[in-house]
Amino acid sequence: MPELPEVETTRRGLERFVVGTQIRDLIVRNPHLRWPVPRNIAQLVRGREINAINRRAKYLLFDCGTGNLLLHLGMSGSLRVLDHGTAPQKHDHVDLVLTNGKLVRFTDPRRFGSLQWASGAPEGHPLLAQLGIEPLSPQFDGAWLHRASRGRSASIKQFLMDAHQVVGIGNIYASEALFLAGIDPRMRAGRLSQSRASLLAAAVQETLRAALAAGGSSLRNYRHSDGELGDFQTLCNVYARAGEPCRRCLTPIRMLRQGQRSTFFCPGCQTR
Repeated sequence: MPELPEVETTRRGLERFVVGTQIRDLIVRNPHLRWPVPRNIAQLVRGREINAINRRAKYLLFDCGTGNLLLHLGMSGSLRVLDHGTAPQKHDHVDLVLTNGKLVRFTDPRRFGSLQWASGAPEGHPLLAQLGIEPLSPQFDGAWLHRASRGRSASIKQFLMDAHQVVGIGNIYASEALFLAGIDPRMRAGRLSQSRASLLAAAVQETLRAALAAGGSSLRNYRHSDGELGDFQTLCNVYARAGEPCRRCLTPIRMLRQGQRSTFFCPGCQTR
């Protein structure tokens, strides 16, 4: 699933094409995404100018003045900037047609993405209201992480992936950050000390910034808005490297299942 680095990379790629342009039309070919696309969404946005494109967690927010288009890429979604008249393919469900000769096309083979409208301030929308802290914000630091994890019996990896606590980290980036911090992913979140919380907060931010510099990770369907692939998967220390030697200590990387997700870690470098 596209996580914070992939969504932010998409946002940056779209920004120069969409900000300051008007929406000529919104074409919905298949409204049956994760949640039904509102029937009147085209009427709501047609003729509006896009003032900005923002990101909250894994949602893209197209600011149209009195409201926002909220778009989530889901598990297999991507957005491409194309020329008017580009013929749609089987899984091309939505086109945002702009007055500058371009369109933004939403492709989603598995249809777990979503497109909704938020009138007024977007943070009050039900999809956004309960989301946790942004991990690249100044508020996310060791003190916050230590305080928020008190009394939590879930593993530290599952805590990092809980969007009600921290948004957008995802499976790859949680595994990689825990490796950088030298923390066993099975450790209970409530056992995280203040010093290790500071190490982990810094490791999360370092991992996410490295992923942004690499254009995110392309494991299945994810592509940038220009069609290029992300490259972070080639830089991973532990993710998808089960059985291979650790790049630090040569101990074989192990894999286990946590919350129905694969976790990769080095038993030599990562301790409880």
